[in-house]
Amino acid sequence: MKLIFKSIVFVVLLVFSSGKMMSQSTTVLLKDNWRFSKEVKGEASSVDFDASKWEKVSVPHDWAIYGPFDEKWDKQVSAIEQNGEKIPTEKTGRTGALPHIGTGWYRNTFSVSDFKKGKKALLIFEGAMSEPQVFLNGKKIGEWGYGYSYFTIDITNDLLVGAENVLAVKLTNMPFSSRWYPGAGLYRKVSIVVKEEEKFVQWGTFITTPDIKENTAVVDLKAEVTGNNLSMVTQIKDANNTIVATQKDSEIKDGKFHQKISVDKPHLWSPETPYLYTAITQLYAADGTLKDEQTIKFGIRSIKYEANTGFSLNGKVTKFKGVCLHHDLGPLGAAVNKAALRRQLTILKDMGCNAIRSSHNMPSFEQLELADEMGFMFLAESFDEWAKPKVENGYHRFFEEYAEKDIVNLVRATRNHPCIVMWSSGNEVPDQYGAEGLTRAKFLQDVFHREDPTRPVTVGMDQVKQTMASGFGSLLDVPGLNYRVHLYEEAYKSFPQGFILGSETASTVSSRGIYKFPVVQQKEKQYDDLQCSSYDLEACSWSNVPDEDFVLQDDKPWVIGEFVWTGFDYLGEPTPYDEKWPSRSSYFGISDLAGLPKDRFYLYRSRWNTQDKTLHILPHWNWKGREGEITPVFVYTNYDSAELFVNGKSMGVQKKNKSTPQNRYRLMWNDVKYEPGTVKVVAFDSNGKIAAESEIKTAGNPYKIVLEADREIIKADGEDISFVTVSVVDKNGIPCPTAVNELQFKVSGAATYRAACNGDATSLEIFHQNKMKLFSGKLVVLVKAIETAGTIQLEVTGKGLQKAKINLKSEL
Repeated sequence: MKLIFKSIVFVVLLVFSSGKMMSQSTTVLLKDNWRFSKEVKGEASSVDFDASKWEKVSVPHDWAIYGPFDEKWDKQVSAIEQNGEKIPTEKTGRTGALPHIGTGWYRNTFSVSDFKKGKKALLIFEGAMSEPQVFLNGKKIGEWGYGYSYFTIDITNDLLVGAENVLAVKLTNMPFSSRWYPGAGLYRKVSIVVKEEEKFVQWGTFITTPDIKENTAVVDLKAEVTGNNLSMVTQIKDANNTIVATQKDSEIKDGKFHQKISVDKPHLWSPETPYLYTAITQLYAADGTLKDEQTIKFGIRSIKYEANTGFSLNGKVTKFKGVCLHHDLGPLGAAVNKAALRRQLTILKDMGCNAIRSSHNMPSFEQLELADEMGFMFLAESFDEWAKPKVENGYHRFFEEYAEKDIVNLVRATRNHPCIVMWSSGNEVPDQYGAEGLTRAKFLQDVFHREDPTRPVTVGMDQVKQTMASGFGSLLDVPGLNYRVHLYEEAYKSFPQGFILGSETASTVSSRGIYKFPVVQQKEKQYDDLQCSSYDLEACSWSNVPDEDFVLQDDKPWVIGEFVWTGFDYLGEPTPYDEKWPSRSSYFGISDLAGLPKDRFYLYRSRWNTQDKTLHILPHWNWKGREGEITPVFVYTNYDSAELFVNGKSMGVQKKNKSTPQNRYRLMWNDVKYEPGTVKVVAFDSNGKIAAESEIKTAGNPYKIVLEADREIIKADGEDISFVTVSVVDKNGIPCPTAVNELQFKVSGAATYRAACNGDATSLEIFHQNKMKLFSGKLVVLVKAIETAGTIQLEVTGKGLQKAKINLKSEL
């Protein structure tokens, strides 16, 4: 078989054994040579349609992220029931104020020759937003409802041999179809897999590790196949690529091979030691011809959920120190990018986070691969709606037809990832009310159990009183509470499971580097500049500040952990400014939309990261005009006590205590009066000895630009990105935390300028334009590699500032 594709990436598996040339299996990634248009008035599926003037794009692609921002895209009059609203009001920015609504077309052309009888071809979509309709050579060959689902289409009988094939995809994003920015387009990978008729069924292999002892572990492998008179050989390799076990079987039962393979002295997977094995399974015909081969990474680990004890990983009680993540990647939009995901997880790892909840949708394959590799437990979620609507054109339109198919694809495609320790069938679904809701909850949970009997199922419940009364919460494997900290005790006594999960917690709001006075704990607080205070005492009406969750996590062994809303800011849902323009992204993030940590990052780090020291001072110390006024100083630290100095004068020693949740987890000097100069904190260990020191200083006028890259060497693969943090300092090198200078960016060499982001939820600046204003003294520039190795230079300039350059490098 010979495949000729125009400008696409392909991988060919060609294996030799016992002197025989064996069968060829091909995976083709449809990355380049796509044409895109959002201007088509009719249909663009016919073979002879002229798309030569369409925009040339690569996939993954998000057509809407390029803007412009405009309130017309998501202006709506609604009452958000999840927020307890009763009266509809006009809202903007709910879905990011980006032009995602409408229909877009994608086309690609490829040729196939020598496609022999008996070969099979499968077209795989990992995510297409939304409602994809797929055409091959003018014929409609498939469609799907849910934009977050992975799905496949058998194209064996529709491929043209020896001639050009035309693939066309129509995507439609309806208004009022999402509660956040959904993205638009082929935002995840598209590929073609060509195999023999005798083959492994796509996503049909399931690896578990049901029996783990100190010196040995059983790897249970079930592989669904098509064909007869076959045998299967499995090799298991360790992380050093050494074969540690081999097994051959010839018995097929119900279309599956079933192997139980012993691995000696197993290395267990955990967030602390994310050790991965590789299973290479080969399918042979009776004459010894290799028909198919697959390579699957997996981990050896055990999970258990028990009443009163909670969750155990590898026999050790473990709390979820988790965050919720939406799928958008800030300035990249929904288009998946592994470098951006890796950066997010690197930041979360430093914070001490050990778990992620995909909210509220199926995670990308890339995110799960990184979670396996970097050590994050994963709560893989499916839906934000069932049969009852939250938004006019939401998932409820597809529930009856697609819910089971969507869960089947989610589970089968991802169940071999050791990171996944729990499934979620829904989030705050209105179906929590009534008998129909119980029926649906059981139906969905049963589908998950059928496809994967090794992991439990939860639902993020916000109507806790109702779920206690109706039995909804008792039905679930894991009762998940979204907020409602005041009901934890009652729910624990009411539900039979013997434990509670904080499936969504906090919803504290803040803007990086912005501080408001007076400093008081408030809910739904709004300010004229549409920002939120970074003293971390402001939350939404339905939620709370972090410390209230910390108390439950620390004092109640039956609370098995939390997933904070959210790890990073995301596009859309600009609460508490849903009714204010130009707010267009969230304030919930522990880090902002650019990935820059807010003060709250260090509050969580001080509690979650037990390996490293944390000593963080807030606010900044540039308060011209506040001289002599009360300007409280907070310190987030893993030390129990510290002394604060302002210009060398002691403000006293503060020690954590249990008088209030805040006093338990923060050190606070509430009566400090502002005077320019130096704020210094000295932390003490348990013996009262000085353990660490930190200080901040009042800055002068912005003088020069400073650049710092997260990675100075990136891959020359056309996808890798270096994230460069840009800040401004004064003549003495002191950071200028209030700088708002507009900067310009220029990239030369073996890379391109991709985007910039400053983390300001009210900024209407376009991400991909090569200029942007600083927000609270910082922003981030994304430098993207091309497919040629070489040197790279980023130059950043700004009026009245000393410019800066940084040299990067890309390697093959």
